[in-house]
Amino acid sequence: MKTLIHPTAVIHPNSELHPTVQVGAYAVIGAHVKVGPETIIGAHAVIEGPCEIGARNQIFTGAAIGMEPQDLKFVGEPTWVKIGDNNLIREYVTINRATGAGQATIIGNNNLLMAYVHVAHNCVIEDSVIIANSVALAGHVHIESQARLSGVLGVHQFVHIGRQAMVGGMARIDRDVPPYMLVEGNPGRIRTLNLVGLKRSGMETSDLQLLKKAFRILYRSNLLFKEALEELETLGDTEHLQHLRRFLLLSQMPGRRGLIPGRGKSVGSDES
Repeated sequence: MKTLIHPTAVIHPNSELHPTVQVGAYAVIGAHVKVGPETIIGAHAVIEGPCEIGARNQIFTGAAIGMEPQDLKFVGEPTWVKIGDNNLIREYVTINRATGAGQATIIGNNNLLMAYVHVAHNCVIEDSVIIANSVALAGHVHIESQARLSGVLGVHQFVHIGRQAMVGGMARIDRDVPPYMLVEGNPGRIRTLNLVGLKRSGMETSDLQLLKKAFRILYRSNLLFKEALEELETLGDTEHLQHLRRFLLLSQMPGRRGLIPGRGKSVGSDES
């Protein structure tokens, strides 16, 4: 029978590993860590609990998951990292536990986190997200499904990045990125729709045309934010437009960062 746990790995007796889990040389798995079937944990990876990891994940060399948050508000309260299924977590990725009793840092399913990505406390990464090398997410960042983040960029705390958005490399993201948009630059600015990504996703041509119209209303007209939202409602009630409008409205709520501006226009406030 194949040996699945390397003899140099250190496994705490209060951890719970499915019999099909593979653990590489010198990996360390602490107490209250639960790992699902067919997950592979690479050499020198360190996983601390409380932490739940689902099925068929691959965690590469040197990743550090479940460490205490880098947050001065943290006083040792019980918090979690929760990771779903089919994720690729590459070399030296760091994923911190949450701050606030009972809270969790959450990674969904089918995500790729490339080398040296940092996921801070209370972040939420939904499904099928790709984050390239050396991206740093501050606390409470929320990334919706199918978003794409290019390399060597930083995301400010409490920022939300919308579904199927694309963020260019070395950008500075200090406010919310609406769904379906492409952002790049320092400071970051919305340049256009994420046309390549939307086409690759198989989006219907009719939906894509409506999003093009929505983009022109938001970023190529002289309408105030309230007026732009009213104009968006005239385009129809498709699922994509509903999601875009909901995201725009929620970005104005207390505790949110507001919307990242477009090129030469600050969308998101009637005071613009």
